Amino acid sequence: MISLYRPGSGLLHRIPAGVKLAVLAVVAFGISFLPAAPAMIVPILVGVAGASLLFPLAGLGMRELGAAWWRLRWLILILGAALGVFVGAPAAIVNTGRLVILLLLAELLTRTTRTSALMATIVRLLRPLRALGVDVEAVALVLSLTLTMVPVVGGFVHAVREAQDARGVRLGLRSALPILVRTMRHADAVGEALAARGLAP
Repeated sequence: MISLYRPGSGLLHRIPAGVKLAVLAVVAFGISFLPAAPAMIVPILVGVAGASLLFPLAGLGMRELGAAWWRLRWLILILGAALGVFVGAPAAIVNTGRLVILLLLAELLTRTTRTSALMATIVRLLRPLRALGVDVEAVALVLSLTLTMVPVVGGFVHAVREAQDARGVRLGLRSALPILVRTMRHADAVGEALAARGLAP
């Protein structure tokens, strides 16, 4: 299976996967209830700064942090601009900031947590659902793959954008096709890896 885990001994590497998942869930739940009001701009920006500071604390370094932000640049610009037009600047900053916080934290989780540990934690959390006939291992696999796909797709967007910049192509609908093709190829590669390990039919 393709993994984005980076071996290390930083603070986040030493925290159990269950704790990191719980923090991510709590943060996602908490910021989803924040009103998109001007008063929330400062707390959201503080949250973005905090999520960014976790990269060096995790031992990933400023280069990894810069790469994470670079992958998010088009999402921030396009989403921020669209929200600014339709709902106003304060709401655009708050809502875009929410997404940036979650994406940075999701990347930190996948960079500092082994896929096996992540899946084992999800399986333990979902174990009570076995009584309802739920295939807990399959659900855990889907959830862990979903988390790891966040920075992967971000990397595809970055690579496609760089290729189009080199050719003088402007950002538009044509950008979606190569990103989709790369994503599908990646999904095929993951599927083949899972099948080779007996984890998929």
